[in-house]
Amino acid sequence: MGPEVLSNLLKNLPSVEDKNLIVGFEKSDDAAIYKLTDDIALIQTLDFFTPMIDDPYIFGQIAAANSLSDVYAMGGEPRTAMNIVCFPEKENIEILGEILRGGAEKIAESGAVLSGGHSIHDPEIKYGLSVTGLVHPDKVFKNYGSEDGDVLIITKPLGTGIISTATKVETLSEEVKNEWVEVMTTLNKYSAEIIKNYPVSACTDITGFGFLGHAYEMAVASEKTFTLEAELIPYI
Repeated sequence: MGPEVLSNLLKNLPSVEDKNLIVGFEKSDDAAIYKLTDDIALIQTLDFFTPMIDDPYIFGQIAAANSLSDVYAMGGEPRTAMNIVCFPEKENIEILGEILRGGAEKIAESGAVLSGGHSIHDPEIKYGLSVTGLVHPDKVFKNYGSEDGDVLIITKPLGTGIISTATKVETLSEEVKNEWVEVMTTLNKYSAEIIKNYPVSACTDITGFGFLGHAYEMAVASEKTFTLEAELIPYI
């Protein structure tokens, strides 16, 4: 399902207006932002998916890093995280233990606290997090607001989706696989710490819809045209 189709579906959902809801789902942003006080706004997000690598520990790290990324994309800092788990009843429970261990380590690295979660039996393994973060209401990064003359900065190389597919048919060198794992497990915490020192007109993280999908969302929401120079785009 593409970003435009999903956006149209969300528009048909009933909603209640609240002036303290700074960011909802109208612009396909990465997380919801709710203003609590003049100085504190709450960030809420959740994400989970199926394994893209055989190693359950690394899968746990990747899934957690991906879930936490939404908070950084909004300019905030994660505070609590809750596990979302779907796991087959007949599968070796030690596999789940490794997934949760990988996720817990990334949560700890982010500075957030693991505060619980929910699990159900499911034929297919799925894992992710529901994350709560904090941000100043006046310092929220949105995925729209791009201005004429802005430069698009990519903080990680592209290609993780294609490489993920390659791992399933065993056509990947160990060197590329290791780089892929490093990129996928690196928290966007460190990029977020740097960009807070600069004026940012719009921000998003590149996940399910890929580089072009998320660029499209930003361009449409900002009512701007993005010019992409292929030779300048980093990739693995």
